[in-house]
Amino acid sequence: MLMGNLHLLLVLFFSLLQLSYQLNQTCSPSDLKALRGFTSGLGFEGVPGWELASSSDCCLWVGVTCISSSSSSSSSISRVSGLNLSGLNLNGSVSESLVGLSDLRTLNLSRNSLSGDVPASLFRMLKLEILDLSVNGFTGDVPMDCNLPSIREFNISFNSFTASSHPILVASTFLSTFDISGNNFGGQVRADGLCNNSVPSSSSSSSSSSQVRQLRFSRNRLVGDFPVGFGNCQFLEVLHLDSNFVSGGLPSDLFGLSSLRELHVGVNLLAGVIDPRLGDLSNLTSLDLSSNQFNGTLPSLLSNKLSAIRVLNFGNNSLVGNISHLGDFTSVPYLSFIDLGSNSLSGGIPSQLSSCISLRTLNLAKNNLSGEIPKSFANLKELSSLSLSINWLTNLTSAMTILQHCPNLTSLVLTRNFIGETLPAELGIIPDGFPKLSLLVIANCGLKGGIPPWLSNFRNLQLLDISWNHLNGRIPDWFGDFDSMFYLDLSNNSLSGEIPLNLTKIAWLVGTSNGGVSSALTVVELPFFSKRKDSVKGFQYNQVTSFPPSLFLSDNRLNGSIWPEFGDLRKLQVLDFSANNLTGNIPDELSKMSNLETVELFNNNLTGEIPSSLTKLNFLSKFNVSHNNLSGPIPTGGQFLTFDDTSFAGNPDLCGDRSSLPPCDNNNNNNNTDNKVRSSYDGVKSEKKKNKIIIGVVSGISIGTGLISIFVIVCLFVKRAQSHSGRIQVLETEIQEAVDSATAVAGEAVVVFENTPLTIADILKSTGNFDEANIIGCGGFGLVYKATLANGQKMAIKRLSGDFGQMEREFRAEIDTLSRALHQNLVVLQGYCRMASVRILMYSYMENGSLDFWLHENNNDDDNRSRNFLDWGMRLEIAKGASKGLEYLHLNCQPHIIHRDIKSSNILLDQNFKAHLADFGLARLIKPYDTHVTTDLVGTLGYIPPEYGHSSMATLKGDIYSFGVVLLELVTGRRPIDVCQPRGHRELIPRVLQMNKENRVNEVLDVQICSNKQNQKQMERVLQIACLCLSQNPKDRPSIHHLVLWLHQLHSSSSHVNSINF
Repeated sequence: MLMGNLHLLLVLFFSLLQLSYQLNQTCSPSDLKALRGFTSGLGFEGVPGWELASSSDCCLWVGVTCISSSSSSSSSISRVSGLNLSGLNLNGSVSESLVGLSDLRTLNLSRNSLSGDVPASLFRMLKLEILDLSVNGFTGDVPMDCNLPSIREFNISFNSFTASSHPILVASTFLSTFDISGNNFGGQVRADGLCNNSVPSSSSSSSSSSQVRQLRFSRNRLVGDFPVGFGNCQFLEVLHLDSNFVSGGLPSDLFGLSSLRELHVGVNLLAGVIDPRLGDLSNLTSLDLSSNQFNGTLPSLLSNKLSAIRVLNFGNNSLVGNISHLGDFTSVPYLSFIDLGSNSLSGGIPSQLSSCISLRTLNLAKNNLSGEIPKSFANLKELSSLSLSINWLTNLTSAMTILQHCPNLTSLVLTRNFIGETLPAELGIIPDGFPKLSLLVIANCGLKGGIPPWLSNFRNLQLLDISWNHLNGRIPDWFGDFDSMFYLDLSNNSLSGEIPLNLTKIAWLVGTSNGGVSSALTVVELPFFSKRKDSVKGFQYNQVTSFPPSLFLSDNRLNGSIWPEFGDLRKLQVLDFSANNLTGNIPDELSKMSNLETVELFNNNLTGEIPSSLTKLNFLSKFNVSHNNLSGPIPTGGQFLTFDDTSFAGNPDLCGDRSSLPPCDNNNNNNNTDNKVRSSYDGVKSEKKKNKIIIGVVSGISIGTGLISIFVIVCLFVKRAQSHSGRIQVLETEIQEAVDSATAVAGEAVVVFENTPLTIADILKSTGNFDEANIIGCGGFGLVYKATLANGQKMAIKRLSGDFGQMEREFRAEIDTLSRALHQNLVVLQGYCRMASVRILMYSYMENGSLDFWLHENNNDDDNRSRNFLDWGMRLEIAKGASKGLEYLHLNCQPHIIHRDIKSSNILLDQNFKAHLADFGLARLIKPYDTHVTTDLVGTLGYIPPEYGHSSMATLKGDIYSFGVVLLELVTGRRPIDVCQPRGHRELIPRVLQMNKENRVNEVLDVQICSNKQNQKQMERVLQIACLCLSQNPKDRPSIHHLVLWLHQLHSSSSHVNSINF
């Protein structure tokens, strides 16, 4: 106790001594000037706390560290040696005045929102030892030959630096850490420029070595063969080169790096045989070679030399041979993660794997493994996730008996194994067997027998999939007792009898469970592969990593009626009872299932009418009741406007206003409605000739065409036509109010994110008081005016329309976030202001307008540009540029930005036809129901992903879908829906998908640019990429990183068009 108090007193004494020393310090005038210059480049808020500091005591400012000046006889004059402003939410740019801190050793500006170019002189500070600019929005170049002779830690990761070659630090003999991850550096990896630096030994000038410990190059555009030279970094501990375009094999000098702990080179183009000399890296703890093109047998790696290994990832390559070739599993007791999935491995699962007593995750899916699960697996007490899908394993009874002894097992995926076996009725499950099991998949195994009672012991199950088997008998009542169950798939079996009423009592789906289950099951560390109805033969599997609350009972022999109590399952999103023998009516109570997205009831014997109350299901995106005995009118309104005739086919007594159905007896009202539609549509067309603003509105709607049926578009015309004249008056009134208000405050400043001072008077003058003659577009969020400033600079001024869902403070915060999104393929937000109730955004001006114009309107324009068109090379460059802009939004922005409205009219072209994404993030500022080219869905008609029809939540994969539509426009030259085309040819997407299925894609390519075989091959490949983006299931769509990779491969060498790996 006495010693503890003495220690505390000593700490307090030295803290007070240090404080007293700092209080007597005053930073030098030159450093004070440099810091004040730095603040001038920041946003108006500056550095928190600095505005309260006195004029001469900068050594006490937040984040500032000082040392005594070596050149001053006065101990009270000190120099700034450290500036640590990490995570203070700073914005603005970095001023060159920081170079005036000539004694600066540490500069840490990480995890802020700083942007713009970094002054080149900052990379030539002779005394700087630590430079950390990571996780910001910096752009521009970094000098390749940085002159930082004292640097030890160099971190510029997760910005948007762009250069044809990454920086090297030739003269930096003390360099320890180098991190350029998450940027856009191209060119080859320069190992020689980083590992040839050396510090002379004190004993001999000939004995020297590089001090580099960590090199991180992940997620850039680096190309070329894996370089030789890293072997010169004798003390290297971490080498990350993953997610680039590096090819070739691993050079032999890597195998002498005895200090190497982490080698991550996944997601590249590496090929060849994996060298067994990797096993000589005795300190290696994490080895990731996944998602490359390695082939040959597994190398013999595991031995006492590699005893420290914890992570081994060889997944998604082309490896063959037996798992036992890896070596001695008893020598790697700390190995906790093994991924050998998606290869071509064969033979049995070695029992020695159980020697890895720390093993938590094991993925052996999608191989050719055979035999039984070793009995020794019962010793894997830490095992949490096990995926053995799509192999040829046998003896399910033994497998379950063994694995029940793994107490931490939460995820067990055994899809397509145990072919033709019988699901045992008795298993001998011990009372505490599978205590944590949350996910169990034993699908597509052709299993016989009934649903066994031992499954009822797994009370923590959240997801159960035993589909695509030959199970018979009744569905047990006890499924309703699984409180946490939210996903149950019993489809494609031979189950009979009535659907148990108890299924309507599942607590989580009803909403009475206290469990914290989410629709994206978090326990899944590995993907499992699910086979749906479009792959009946079982050869095609979709990778699944998250799951909507679902109940699949389709393709069985169930009879009886659908219980009205199913309406109590308020959280259910997918209900599929199709292809059974169900009778009775469709319960009206289903309309209470407010989250329902998919209803599949086709191929049954249902009777009665389709309840009109189902139109209240706002999220419903898929509804199929075909081939029943339904009668009466098809409901109108709501999501039913989006369902095509095939959803109701095979019900001869149905009627309605559809081409494939007879009219109902009371169809007079519907005819009157049709006449109103035509009249309103004609009214819109006539008004279009009278007013330029109406031109913008109608053209905006015509641009927004797509997957949703033509009937929806006509209804939108009705809705808009009824309010056009009033809306135009409102627009004119708002503009006039803004002008009147702005006149009174004309001298007030506009918030500009660069250093160009502007006033509201400048905005009014540059647009002619928002004169209609200066309107250059009508985007999804308001009118766009061309503005010419006094200095000749042109800008695009967007006047936001709509109801703002945020207060001014939140609006400003959102605008600040968007302003920090700086990338060469984004339209830069340069400033904003507010005039009365009108909000104004200022953007860079794009001389060549939109991609939509060049693809769809150019031929009808009298402008000189009409003599030109975009050839294939230009279109490919536009696709590549736009994808890079989207990648920046998705991956590099902090926080990540979802665009929400990708379309060809939001891809703008500068004077060099370089692509720039526009309007990103604006959907967050405006309530979507008040924009004039959107429906209640997020986005624009024709580009809206199918899942957005039942959820207002925008997602990254939603952006991918919309980008896929743009890719189709580029290769076909057609709009997503063209009302001028004959029926059956109006909707581009289903036509292209059908042609792709029939191997007739050459029939939909744009004949203007399909001039030679090379162009045609490239266009066909881009069309294939587009089809992947248009997958109905968001999980099947590629990531933006893969899109950029594929387009880069396609463009980089036309001779390798056919080698792109999807």
